[in-house]
Amino acid sequence: MALPPPDPEFVLRGTNAAVHTLHFSCGGQEPDFPILFSGQNGFVHVWNLKTRRVNTALDGHGRKSVYWVEMMGAKDRLLSQGRDQRICLWDLAEGRTSVMDSVFTENVGFCRCSLLKVAQGRWLLAMAAKSLEEVQVLELPSKTSVYTLKPEVGAKLGMPMCLKLWQLDSGSRPWLLAGYEDGSVILWNLSMGKVSSQLVCHQEPVMSLDFDSEKAKGISGSSEKVLSIWSLNEQQNLQVRKTHELINSGISDITIRSDKKILATAGWDHRIRIFGWKKLKPLAVLDYHTSTVHCVSFSDHRNPSERLLAAGSKDHRISVWSIYAQT
Repeated sequence: MALPPPDPEFVLRGTNAAVHTLHFSCGGQEPDFPILFSGQNGFVHVWNLKTRRVNTALDGHGRKSVYWVEMMGAKDRLLSQGRDQRICLWDLAEGRTSVMDSVFTENVGFCRCSLLKVAQGRWLLAMAAKSLEEVQVLELPSKTSVYTLKPEVGAKLGMPMCLKLWQLDSGSRPWLLAGYEDGSVILWNLSMGKVSSQLVCHQEPVMSLDFDSEKAKGISGSSEKVLSIWSLNEQQNLQVRKTHELINSGISDITIRSDKKILATAGWDHRIRIFGWKKLKPLAVLDYHTSTVHCVSFSDHRNPSERLLAAGSKDHRISVWSIYAQT
């Protein structure tokens, strides 16, 4: 008989707003207690998971929703993206809470940025551009625009909805996977600025995707009931490998754990679903939240038994789970 799904390890309250994004940083002062960043109305909260309280509230987006946060290399540099059309770079060293720099995106959608370290001290940042179907790629920290990705005339893809920069290994050329409003996933060859492959995975807008570059395999979810698993062949062509039908429609976020063993989805039906990545075997349905789950994030603890999963919801809460940590 299957075991009943567990309860959260603990729940973080006090955001007083819907939680749109989460990001763990496990390289802090106390390696056993990672820092968790959450984005909500105008603020990025820095949570101390030992005390389970907010250590710092970063105020840089003028009360507009913050829907993407990520550490930039060193443990004291943080990027955040908000509905104020700004991407902020924060300096958190020695307790500082200041915005060092920012980029104005001019894009009004909800497409989260994607960050990729391509060399020591050099990153690429992909973001939806001002023009409806375009994606802009900047080099950081210089903020130089290095690629502008424009679909062919008449492609009718709609807005980019989700982005994933990746490369096979450091030094190899970078690629971009983008999910669009028309249900397509496109692989962009950045160095040529061209579409390498296009696959219609969904009938509805692609809300989220993640990609495992080692296995050349990815997964996407949309506002419909289907998860689509696709792969890249040696000719860099995308092809559907498998689909998985969900009971309820709507996926806000998908993330594959860094060890490539399991993945989590955030559902409009208030639930978090856990799957095995190898065969997309359903492992657990975590039922705690009372409203849409917007985001899921895994910690990257060095010790597998300490790994955590966090989920943020429209119900103002963040649930933190210890699940399949040993696998």
